[in-house]
Amino acid sequence: MQVFRSLGSRNFRYFISGQSVSMMGTWMQKVAVSWIVYQLTHSAFFLGLTMFANLIPSFFLSPYAGSYADRHNRYKILLITQILLMVQAGLFTVVIYFSVDSIAIILALSLMQGLINAFDTTARQALLVNMIDNKEDLPNAIAINSSMANLTRILGPALGGILLSTLGDTSCFFINFISFFFVIYSLLKMRLNLPPAKKQEARIWQTLKEGLRYLRGSPDLSSLILLMAGYSLFVIPFSTLLPVFAKDVFHGNAGTFSWFESAAGIGALLGTVYFAGIKSGRNIISIVIYASLLFSIGVLLLSTSVDLGLALVFTLMTGMGMMTQTAAINTYLQTHVSDEMRGRVISYFIMGYQGIIPVGSLLIGILSARFGAKCSVMVAGILGLLSTGVFVYYKYKSGPTNRVRLFPTR
Repeated sequence: MQVFRSLGSRNFRYFISGQSVSMMGTWMQKVAVSWIVYQLTHSAFFLGLTMFANLIPSFFLSPYAGSYADRHNRYKILLITQILLMVQAGLFTVVIYFSVDSIAIILALSLMQGLINAFDTTARQALLVNMIDNKEDLPNAIAINSSMANLTRILGPALGGILLSTLGDTSCFFINFISFFFVIYSLLKMRLNLPPAKKQEARIWQTLKEGLRYLRGSPDLSSLILLMAGYSLFVIPFSTLLPVFAKDVFHGNAGTFSWFESAAGIGALLGTVYFAGIKSGRNIISIVIYASLLFSIGVLLLSTSVDLGLALVFTLMTGMGMMTQTAAINTYLQTHVSDEMRGRVISYFIMGYQGIIPVGSLLIGILSARFGAKCSVMVAGILGLLSTGVFVYYKYKSGPTNRVRLFPTR
């Protein structure tokens, strides 16, 4: 089928099969960590702090990781980081099994995961183009990769919620540990023809400046990264408060929380399936704008919802908008950047995406502790609409070459 055309590449098939198992375990662990933190502290602030510890390394290390990936073998980086993530999951399993978990230990292990992910995510994204035989299939591969991530986001939290209420916390962490064997095996089965890493005389910090200079000279790329950063700071962190909505707003349990996570995952899956099926030549910038609006409106409606069913529908809207927005921005960057700058540009995208989220998560945790979860999420939705408005205004003001049609022809 045309929508799955990138799976014709052998290496990409191995990558997707291994990642699908691993991501399932990762989402189960994520649900378990959020639930344990809220059970230990009953604090929205500590939920935000845990997210902050997990993602803040991407803010500081992503540019360095991108420059490092441009100078070294991206495949070897990815293999090493997956092994280290397996070790982190094993440590979490031991801590939970022997009941020595505390908020300090959870924060430390979350920080460890974040440090590894700063290199893992950059290498994985930069390597994706080398897994595809036909480079025209790259946008489809990005969408399929996102679809896989969001299918596991649906199944992982749902299964995690069941395991939390039946087998207990340890099972989620142990299954995540086991899942890494599958992704490591799939990486070892891949046969990539990678160009030799270029040995550069310039110091790594000099190459970082080159990447920043490249972005300054490419306003079409930098404006998208700034939009992503705005949503990462103001809007995406709303998901940090989903345990609060599940437990306090709708008086539910771990199962209710897994419903919210799964609803967001279903929406994200719908978004990526839509994006995988778009025809080449479509105006990706207009897709970014509409997806951003859908995301913000969904967050805003969730903040006003008093019915659990409607809240899940609005959460589904947020997932669809967020993942379509992210996939569209990622695709535009991947298809408009030179290969020698790919790692660095992708690293700035990751810094603007994952690196900013922990700051936003910390802020929304503080705001929620003072003004409540619903008020905080409403502010997030309003700021998202404002961020999109600023982006659209910039695109129209920047002149005909960067101007975007809001009603593109098919």
